[in-house]
Amino acid sequence: MKHVVSVSLGSSKRDHAYETDFLGQKFCIERIGTDGDWDKAIELIRRLDGKVNAFGMGGIDLYIYIAGKKYTIKDAKLLVNEARKTPMVDGSGLKNTLERKCIKDVHEQGILEIEGKKVLMVCAVDRFGMAEAFNDVGAKLIIGDLMYTVGIPIPLRSLTSLRIIGKAIAPYIVRMPFEKLYPTGEDQNVIIPKHSKYYYEADILAGDFNYIRRYLPEKLEGKKVITNTTTENDLEILKQRGIKKVITTTPDMGGRSFGTNVIEALMVALISKPLDQIMPEDYIEMLDKLDMHPGVIDLER
Repeated sequence: MKHVVSVSLGSSKRDHAYETDFLGQKFCIERIGTDGDWDKAIELIRRLDGKVNAFGMGGIDLYIYIAGKKYTIKDAKLLVNEARKTPMVDGSGLKNTLERKCIKDVHEQGILEIEGKKVLMVCAVDRFGMAEAFNDVGAKLIIGDLMYTVGIPIPLRSLTSLRIIGKAIAPYIVRMPFEKLYPTGEDQNVIIPKHSKYYYEADILAGDFNYIRRYLPEKLEGKKVITNTTTENDLEILKQRGIKKVITTTPDMGGRSFGTNVIEALMVALISKPLDQIMPEDYIEMLDKLDMHPGVIDLER
């Protein structure tokens, strides 16, 4: 049996384990949260290194991509450097493939009307491929990176603006302590409504769920969400606020969806190539073989 483990800086309340078959091979997939404890995450990686087939890096990105340029988050290297035998991935290899495909599928299959709709991405630099896909199918973007990540109360309204601003601030952002950029540990369970008028303005909320959840207003009647990872508790929170439909870029696995870091780790275990030899084409080919489809959850039922 192949074993994939996501070591996450996020809350342990979101932990999950699931056994299944992919392409005729048995898998045990786990997500283990360390509640923002870097030492605990490092110890876990050291203990499992060489004993599992692939690591996912959860609760933190190793890279962000802006208009084809890759920036490395300094703090994330503390974790990936501990994985000396087992390959470790953060999901960025899939964000430009799986998540683009998700938006395209949702649009073309009529799962959700996107063209002409206003889409709030609380943070788009960690999902630039998703932002581009929304733009390609005719959505009107509200980009919240400056407001929600940097603290400058100005929304961006185009990918051109994001490219210009992103290239200017990315070299500084990736050097900041990660806790300043993204909720980790118990902070993931705290909701602090902020700049709510942009949530109200949007028809669709999209991107990383922890970013979306962090600033959720109390009432969002009829809104839709396109995101990565949701638990039963997450869905209940969204339902209480009046969210109508949730689409996850990864499928349901044992009652919840896993993050892109887990799915990328699963693919790395299946591809069986050294990590530095895996190309985007390998991920695209594997996506076709696995025939993964977005998860669609109707919260009105």
